[in-house]
Amino acid sequence: MLTFHALGPFKACHGDATLDLGGQRQRAVLARLLVAGGRAVPVSVLIDELWPGEPPAQALSTIQGYVSRLRRALEPGRAPREEAEVLVSAPPGYALRAAPGQVDCWAFENAVKTEGGPAAVWGRLDDALALWRGPALAEFADLPWAMSEAGRLEELRLIAVERRADAGLLLGRSSALVADLEAHASAHPLREEAWRLLALALYHRGRQGDALGALRRARGVLRDELGLDLGATLQRLESDMLSQAPHLDPPAASGETVFVRAAERRAERTAAPADLRVVVADDQALVRTGLRVVLDNEPGFRLVAEAGDGEQAIAAVRETSPDLVLMDIQMPRLDGLTAARRILADPSPPKVIMMTTFGTDDNLYAALRAGVSGFVLKTSAPEQLITALRAAQAGDALIDPAVTTRLIASFAGRTDPLAPPGLAGLGDAELDLMKLVTRGLTNRQIAVTLSVPERAVAQSVSRLLDHLGLFDRAQLVVAAYESGLVSPGGVGR
Repeated sequence: MLTFHALGPFKACHGDATLDLGGQRQRAVLARLLVAGGRAVPVSVLIDELWPGEPPAQALSTIQGYVSRLRRALEPGRAPREEAEVLVSAPPGYALRAAPGQVDCWAFENAVKTEGGPAAVWGRLDDALALWRGPALAEFADLPWAMSEAGRLEELRLIAVERRADAGLLLGRSSALVADLEAHASAHPLREEAWRLLALALYHRGRQGDALGALRRARGVLRDELGLDLGATLQRLESDMLSQAPHLDPPAASGETVFVRAAERRAERTAAPADLRVVVADDQALVRTGLRVVLDNEPGFRLVAEAGDGEQAIAAVRETSPDLVLMDIQMPRLDGLTAARRILADPSPPKVIMMTTFGTDDNLYAALRAGVSGFVLKTSAPEQLITALRAAQAGDALIDPAVTTRLIASFAGRTDPLAPPGLAGLGDAELDLMKLVTRGLTNRQIAVTLSVPERAVAQSVSRLLDHLGLFDRAQLVVAAYESGLVSPGGVGR
């Protein structure tokens, strides 16, 4: 059978025999068609992408010669005037016709995107990862299209490693996973999923101290590299480990029933924030499209409306009554800050999250005053965006606490006639609770810290907000700074 290999040294084979694909640029023609996934690539695109900048005068005839020689290599038994069946003409260009099982990167991508139970996922991804023989398309690294595709495939490989490990944990295979996950987290220290899996594997082996140590290492890396604290998922995991939550226990027995129950427990943990209805407001269509793709691919979210300016956002919110609004802070006609204020003034308003690049700190501070639930960077990875949305809806923590507190700290000490009321009349317990909220702790983490039930913490936070006449935890943090309860240097201590 004819096969193509891009996950490592690029080659095509008939059975065990490797075919002669010619020189570097001729091989690049076949690689570019393979990257297209069976779709036609116009000759003009091939020329531009094989000779970036200055194609030769005879580029068209050169491409035609490359295709002719590749066809002879791929189908040596084809008669001279017989139509090609593999590298076919597809005006205005060419296409590679092959089944997914004939192309290693196509088969790999299909395996990563296929769902199933833990045992099926483990076996399928174990086989898929075995297809990798080295970096993808490395010999074409000087060509932009190859670099882009290589990066995409590498990201899929990392996802496959993590999905396989996740399945392995549900199958009770933590012992075999610890060393691999340690290497994976060390090689990719900014991937929070890598740290989550490593910590869980260590915890399942009875190494609670090492598991918490892994999360501390993750926090250190994220703070040093990005100035951020752990995401909401890792913060919850840390809190659950400290309280030895029963749902973290490893599978107690073998058998499909245990695997199914473990999967059901995982589903229960993620079911609470499901079916969240979202309005996206941004004046850039490209940004809205990107966010639409993220939300469409994430279970439990539904995009109910889009808006291109603040006025449209207000109308969309009043028409659809969403749970969340994701809004750019700078938009034409009516800016996001003004729109957020008007939305939050309505009865039973949704949570509002501002999108920003941190170009207008004054506006961001004013938005925090107005009661928005936090900020998210437009450059955030999809998983960080989803975590932020869930955290905001839960009302359990500020989005990106380290970033938010840094922003507030830069404005600490300002006076404002619209500032929240003072803290007179609050007891020591309420003031201590306020300090913990200001540090960005979730209700569960506060409960562990104070050794009280999580429900009691939630009720206390709600009473505190009512007492101060505040709308959201974000405003509570502002009040703590402006009253002098906490200072910029005291956050996180």
